[in-house]
Amino acid sequence: MSRFLVRRVLGALVILLIISAITFWLFYAIPRDPAIMSCGKNCTPDMLAKVRHNLGIDHPIPVQYWDWLKGIFVGRDYASFGRCDAPCLGYSFANREPVLGTILDRLPLTLSLAFGSAVVFLIFGIGTGMIAAVKQGKWQDKLASSASLVASSMQIYFVGYIAMYFLVSKLGILDNPSYTPLTENPVSWASGLLLPWLVLALIWTANYTRMTRSQMVETLSEDYVRTARAKGLSGRSVFFRFAWRGAMGPIVTIFGIDIATLIGGAIITEQVFSLQGVGRLAVQSVDKSDLPMLLGVTVLSAGAIVFFNIIIDAVYALIDPRIRLA
Repeated sequence: MSRFLVRRVLGALVILLIISAITFWLFYAIPRDPAIMSCGKNCTPDMLAKVRHNLGIDHPIPVQYWDWLKGIFVGRDYASFGRCDAPCLGYSFANREPVLGTILDRLPLTLSLAFGSAVVFLIFGIGTGMIAAVKQGKWQDKLASSASLVASSMQIYFVGYIAMYFLVSKLGILDNPSYTPLTENPVSWASGLLLPWLVLALIWTANYTRMTRSQMVETLSEDYVRTARAKGLSGRSVFFRFAWRGAMGPIVTIFGIDIATLIGGAIITEQVFSLQGVGRLAVQSVDKSDLPMLLGVTVLSAGAIVFFNIIIDAVYALIDPRIRLA
């Protein structure tokens, strides 16, 4: 296991390095100059040169990238900001704030949105899929399959606005989406994020319902499950000890990717509900040509996906004893 983790971590570092380099290079393909945007309307060539120097973009692209990369490990000195201690992701071109601090301020909201919705769609998605598999061919199965098919075809930006209109504006059943830190007021934290959780869960539950049903139906037809039944084990014991465990492998794999994607920023969800999370920060940094902020969010998103893939592989080996990590 230790050799596997070391190998995967080293591979993850290489992947993050490649992603950051590609993002850095693509930024300069955008026909917008952040120095001109920061300089203002009455900008002179001397003022523009000074702004470029202050932002650290007066060097060739490879040198800029090396300075940014070096700042993560040993820190970096800026002409206008002073010393930035490691891990330093630079300063935002737009608001001149530290990138790492801004991301960490936005991250709790995104984490709350991701894990809160994950709890809801896992409970309902896996539960409904298991019921549909046990009642295969009956009305429960047909109802769950039809509902999941309809829900999976919906889009968050459509369902979100409809839910806002009816549940918040018209009926007043739910609070207007907002974010209160969990440590300050747990009740306000949950009530403010309940609507985004439900909207996200509606879309994702459909996928997990269909996936759980198909995996359970396939597993229930396996030889080892029929053997367990033939030995006289109860239906509940066979279901939970053998079939359920065998069907969870692919679901765990997909869940790891999905939760990493949500942590990287539920961009559409945060835009629809006007939540100031990491996803909306990514949109704002693209709109403002804010390279340091865009790099920081990109590395965070890629890091979340790579990290959860490593966790998935380790958990997969625990679920399925036939798999061994070398």
